[in-house]
Amino acid sequence: MGRSLIKQALLAVTLLCSAGSYATAQNDDLAKKLSNPVAALISIPFQWNYDQGYGPSKGSKMTLNIQPVIPITLNEHWNVISRTIAPVAWQNDIAGNSGTQFGLGDITQSLFLSPQQPGFGGLIWGLGPVLLVPTGTDSLLSSKKWGAGPTGVVLRQQGQWTYGALANHVWSFAGDEARKDVNSTYIQPFLSYTTKDAWTFTLNAESSYDWTSDEWSVPINAMVSKLVTVDKQPISLQAGVRYYAASADNGPDGFGARAAVTFLFPK
Repeated sequence: MGRSLIKQALLAVTLLCSAGSYATAQNDDLAKKLSNPVAALISIPFQWNYDQGYGPSKGSKMTLNIQPVIPITLNEHWNVISRTIAPVAWQNDIAGNSGTQFGLGDITQSLFLSPQQPGFGGLIWGLGPVLLVPTGTDSLLSSKKWGAGPTGVVLRQQGQWTYGALANHVWSFAGDEARKDVNSTYIQPFLSYTTKDAWTFTLNAESSYDWTSDEWSVPINAMVSKLVTVDKQPISLQAGVRYYAASADNGPDGFGARAAVTFLFPK
C-alpha cells in the first residue's frame, strides 16, 4: 500500500512537471509569435502611451491604442494579416493654449499578404496596403484627411532572437481641403529577445518623416514583457520607456512611457 501511494505521488509530480514544462514551452512559442507582426495569431493589444513636451505650452498626451490583429487564411500557402490601430486619446495644450480634448483619433488599417512558411534563409515578410481613416472626434485629434499607401514588413527569427523592420508610406487623397496634406513615411526597425520562460526584451524606433513639413519624429522604445496564462487565457503584460531622439517643432519631447496588455487567442 505504501509503495503504491509513493508510486502514485511520483507519477502525479511527473505529470505536473511535464504539464508545467509544456505550458512554459507554449508560452515561449506564443511570446515569439507576438514579436512577429505577421504571425498567424489572433491578438488584441491595449497599448497605453504617455508623451509630453508638446509645443510652447509643453502639453501632454495619453493615448490608448486598441490594436486587434486578425489573420485570414487564403489557402495552404498564404495568409492575409489584418492589423488595426484605433487610438483613444486625452490631451492637454498640445497646440499652445489649446485646452483639453478627449476622444477617438484617426484609425490606421493595414493588410499584409504573407506566406505561411518562412522563405529562403528563414526570411518572413508581408506586403500590402495601408489606409488612414479620418475618424477623429475633434479637429485636434484628426488630420481630417483620407490617406492610403503601401506597407511592408521583413524579419527573421533565429533561436530566441527576432529582428527586422516594418514600414509604410501614406499620402492623403481626400478630405478637408483646408487641412495640411498627409505625406508621411513610417519606419520601425525592431529587435527582441525572448527567454525560455517567456520574458521578452524589445528595442525599437517608431520613426516617422513628414515630407510636407520636412520634419523627423524618432521615439526610441525600450520595453520588457512577460507572457502569462490566467485561467487558460494567454496574456502578455508589457511596460517600458521611450526617448525622443528627434521631434517635430510642435511634437513631443524628452521621455515618455508605455504599458500594454495583450490578449492572445491561439488556434
